[in-house]
Amino acid sequence: MKLIVGLGNPGKEFANTRHNMGYIFLDKFALSLKIEFKKEKFNGLYAETTINNEKIILLKPLSYMNLSGEVVKKYKEFFKIDIDNILIISDDLDMEFGRIRLKPYGSSGGHNGLKNIELNLQTQNFKRIKIGISKDKNIDTKDYVLGKFSKEEEKIINDISQTMINILHDFVFLNYDKLMSKYNKK
Repeated sequence: MKLIVGLGNPGKEFANTRHNMGYIFLDKFALSLKIEFKKEKFNGLYAETTINNEKIILLKPLSYMNLSGEVVKKYKEFFKIDIDNILIISDDLDMEFGRIRLKPYGSSGGHNGLKNIELNLQTQNFKRIKIGISKDKNIDTKDYVLGKFSKEEEKIINDISQTMINILHDFVFLNYDKLMSKYNKK
């Protein structure tokens, strides 16, 4: 069983904001699989499917970003999912907009959602996909990450959507080292 978590903030006011990259690409993946987020448990909205005889759970924590780890921990424990089968999708301020980076573990890099997951899982050893949202030093960080996309950013999101869907699909089939080799571009 695999758990793919898209980080974001619930509510219409946060839809299509830079901090919701995890939600955005999880929604696109669910659409490609023709499944919907209809179930709710432990303050998370989730969808289930089976790919190649492997049960897959797609999860959007509804607890707001800085409490995401509490939700992830409950799903991990309830569904008895091994840490090696968990993948977190998040935004990253320190990468150029639209750049995708797969990592097998690491620090939160100041990301509050990842920080809370580390705290609740008591490890930094969980797989993640970081999607660059750049940084604008002229705008307060909180306002920037919660800001809406520009037309140029929307185009970039559309351009990388199929790659993200492919990565998430391949996560089911490939070991993570092979997945990183395939998609981490220099």
